[in-house]
Amino acid sequence: MSAEQVIALVSALTLAILTPGPAIIATVQTAFLHGRARALPYALGLATGASLWCLFALAGLAVLFRLHPALFVALKIFGGFYLLWFAWALWRASTLPLPPAAGGASKGFWGGIALNLSNPKPALFYAALILSVFPEPMGIARQALIYGICLATELFWYALVAVLMSTAVMRARYFAAKFWIDRAAGIAMALLGLLLIVNH
Repeated sequence: MSAEQVIALVSALTLAILTPGPAIIATVQTAFLHGRARALPYALGLATGASLWCLFALAGLAVLFRLHPALFVALKIFGGFYLLWFAWALWRASTLPLPPAAGGASKGFWGGIALNLSNPKPALFYAALILSVFPEPMGIARQALIYGICLATELFWYALVAVLMSTAVMRARYFAAKFWIDRAAGIAMALLGLLLIVNH
């Protein structure tokens, strides 16, 4: 695994995490309304739940490619077009109001896991991202390393958001930056999508 691949994976995932969506907004609002003590375990649960989709994507891709090697190229092209669609959606969302926070009865660690596991969209995102950054079939050791990197990235950013957003000033600045966050994430996802299609 090259340093460039790690940087690409962490950078794209960071932009996707920080793009104001229902889960991250729920973290921000929980921190603002209930303080750091309640928001931090909830954020760590959200991060862990999101990372499990990475694990499912890695396992699913490995089984699929072992059973049907011809699907590898087809899935890469599909993943590229998905990332382009995702990029266009982010670009358009930059001028739209913030989405509502994701709800849930429990705001604790397990509530965060349950909330992110209830939304399967990250599975497709992770599959497309992994295919674009790591276009070759992988062994167990590399898959474990990729999962570890993704888990660490999710935990870091969700925890940081929960800690920083317990103040009204930081919350206002984060929401004010929505336009630029969405646009930057859109450009990054579009580039990854194009690379995945061109290098199939």
